[in-house]
Amino acid sequence: MTITLTGGIIIAVGSLGPGLGIGFIGAKAVEAIGRNPEASGKIMVNMLIAMAFAEAIAIYSLIFAFMK
Repeated sequence: MTITLTGGIIIAVGSLGPGLGIGFIGAKAVEAIGRNPEASGKIMVNMLIAMAFAEAIAIYSLIFAFMK
């Protein structure tokens, strides 16, 4: 019971930061593309790389929760 609860808390807290980060990255990328549509190719590539790094943190917390 305690292990399951601990794993759930780890996943909840560990996904909160990356979820907010991915939302912030996406919002700023859309804002930047709105200001400068010609640079959308460069912005999209950088946005996807930044989102992948943020998502990796959530995956680390998932792995850590399964190890408990």
